[in-house]
Order: sequence, then C-alpha cells, then structure tokens
Amino acid sequence: MGDEVMRASDGCPIEPAVRTIAMPADTNPAGDIFGGWLMAQMDLAAGNAAARRARGRCATVAVDGMVFHRPVSVGDEVSLYAIIEHIGRTSMKIHVEAWRRSRFDEARFKVTEALFTFVAIDENGRPRAIPPAETQE
Repeated sequence: MGDEVMRASDGCPIEPAVRTIAMPADTNPAGDIFGGWLMAQMDLAAGNAAARRARGRCATVAVDGMVFHRPVSVGDEVSLYAIIEHIGRTSMKIHVEAWRRSRFDEARFKVTEALFTFVAIDENGRPRAIPPAETQE
C-alpha cells in the first residue's frame, strides 16, 4: 500500500511469498501444468500475506482478473509474489504475480497474475476489523 515494490531488472519482484517446483502430478490430461494448481499456489501466497497483515485468520472471497500469459512446464521453478494493494476495514486486495524459471536457465517470465480479495475473520468465521499497521522503528 503506497510502498514501491522492489523489482529486479527483468520486472520480477524481489521477495517471493511462495516458491515451488511444478511436478508431473500437477499436470492436466494434456501434460501441461494445470491452471487450477497454479491458482491454488497463488491463493496460498495471497493468504500468507493476508494472514500476516491481518495478524490472524483470513478467507478468500474473490479472485478477479486471472490472466494466463505463458505456460508452466514440469520441473519449472514457480515463484509467487503477493503485493497488498488496498486495505479496508475488514478486507484487503492482494495482487499476486506468478513467475517461472526453467530448471535449465536463469531467465524468468511472468506467467500469471490476478487480484485476490481476502476478509479477516474471527474464531467464529465472522468478519473482523483488520488491525492498524505496525510502525517500523
């Protein structure tokens, strides 16, 4: 929110929320990495950022603008970057980018991005206020 995201020279953000390897079990019947698997990884990354910022349990309530730019292959390293773009009273919007790097190369490419909306919830699953941001000292 308001903070400039640090990016490498190729446009990739610097610090991933999640990094994983695409495996054969993650493929669709055609042998390509299943888009649903990639979306689940993105949800994990966004959920991690949401829970940390809300200092507690959060639930995904929407995913907007899911765009697949490039395919992911078995063996690719997939890095997911979660950037909090807006915080409301009980909800937040988190932009997630997925980047791939072949296991045989250093070049990285953005493969997918989407905007995830999360709501902070209490122990009963009801919306709760997101606490104010902690100040850095």
